[in-house]
Amino acid sequence: MQGERIKPPGLRGRHPVDSATPGLRAAATDRSPSPRSRRAVVAALMLCMGLAALDSTIVSTAVPQIVGDLGGFSVFSWLFSGYLLAVTVTLPVYGKLSDTFGRKPVLIAGSVLFLLGSLLCAGAWNMAALIAFRIVQGLGGGALQGTVQTLAADLYPLDQRPRIQARLSTVWATSAVAGPALGGVLAAYADWRWIFLINLPLGAVALWLLVRHLHEPRRARLARPRIDWAGALTVFACGGILLTALVQGGVAWPWLSAPSTALFGTGLALIATLVLIERRAAEPIIPGWVWRRRTIAAVNLALGALGLLMVAPTVFLPTYAQSVLGLAPITAGFVLSVWTLSWPVSAALSQHVYRRIGFRNTAMLGIGTATLILFAFPFLPYPGEAWQPTLLMLLLGGALGLFQLPLLVGVQSTVGWSERGTATASVLFCRQSGQTIGAALFGAVANGVLASRLGGAGDLDSVTKALDSGTPGEELRRAVAAAVHWVYFGAACAAGLAFLVLLLLAPRRFPVLDTPGE
Repeated sequence: MQGERIKPPGLRGRHPVDSATPGLRAAATDRSPSPRSRRAVVAALMLCMGLAALDSTIVSTAVPQIVGDLGGFSVFSWLFSGYLLAVTVTLPVYGKLSDTFGRKPVLIAGSVLFLLGSLLCAGAWNMAALIAFRIVQGLGGGALQGTVQTLAADLYPLDQRPRIQARLSTVWATSAVAGPALGGVLAAYADWRWIFLINLPLGAVALWLLVRHLHEPRRARLARPRIDWAGALTVFACGGILLTALVQGGVAWPWLSAPSTALFGTGLALIATLVLIERRAAEPIIPGWVWRRRTIAAVNLALGALGLLMVAPTVFLPTYAQSVLGLAPITAGFVLSVWTLSWPVSAALSQHVYRRIGFRNTAMLGIGTATLILFAFPFLPYPGEAWQPTLLMLLLGGALGLFQLPLLVGVQSTVGWSERGTATASVLFCRQSGQTIGAALFGAVANGVLASRLGGAGDLDSVTKALDSGTPGEELRRAVAAAVHWVYFGAACAAGLAFLVLLLLAPRRFPVLDTPGE
């Protein structure tokens, strides 16, 4: 391919990817999936991705019915936070396990755990039980997200990976947009428990396809694989505590309070403990090479910034569209959803760009364009027309499609099979963590601007209540516009940071491995 010179393992200070398992290449190429089996596996991957994406949004519109039935209004936000925490902290663990034992057993085990959590959620008897079962769902959801992306890279050679990744992006975008609408329909015309029961037949089909058609090539393995259980438990504890501090800080308690200080202090202590454990582990859950290799470290940081900037449109744009533009909730959702149309299309076409100018330059083109688009949002006229933010979102989706997919494909192409799960999981973990940090950071920014404009008596909750009760007043509309403009300015700064990371840290040409037959 043009733009990225194919290099064998070992150049530029790299060690042979599969040096720990001699004879791996020969063993790995003795069986290739037939076109029919590959199509069936791709269908299973798309179902698994759809379940993971759908479940992160489908609960949102059914919250009134759930709270009315089970109670627990004061803690219902943990229906989302608990799921997010479980998915995020398990990504690196599942990535390492898939490199050790293969993708198929990890994906099947994660799917079974996800479906078990769905069944338990449908039978929940109070809010505490439902939150606990949502965490079980999230423990399985981490396997779905990470292993699906890794298997997609295993199934296709480098020149065909953008096609399958674009399909997965389309499934994710469609499910994320359709989730709230489907949840509302099920809650209104059936029962909120069907939100979880609907996962069972879809998941069963995916499991059957995986068991029947996914046949991984035989690969040389160590006689007794050593699992870094201490590292895995520390990752769970560290990630859970820090993400809890970020999710609940400024919501359940003030940022500068004893709970925040205790959680952040404990999280930092666990980070130091994790570093010591991973240095001594024979097979660490988070190996040091994830951050020592320039390519992977730069992509991790850049996609962490992507997760951060995505909070601006996904969380704040619907409120802006309803309160400032005066749109109905469905129309406001359309303003946001248009980027799900341009993102997959741009991602699918990105291969024609990075084949000519390389992975890094294509990603820089995408994130540079996204920076300009995000900077343009604060300059929209007040109150403006609906087509203006809609056009910006359409353009933003196209820019981010050029940014994300080349980086994901590029990273997966710099490692061999035995490291691909870990590398993919590290990228997804950083993006998820960026979203969590962005929600806390931009939420604080928005609340601060609202409080300043409304004389210290405004926050996002008051805006939501005003929207529910009727048309917001002019003062509130202007305050919301100012808050969202500052959030978009912060998102533009995050995009600019991602551009600088790629410019200064990422190599001009990714050290792509020539791995035929994988």
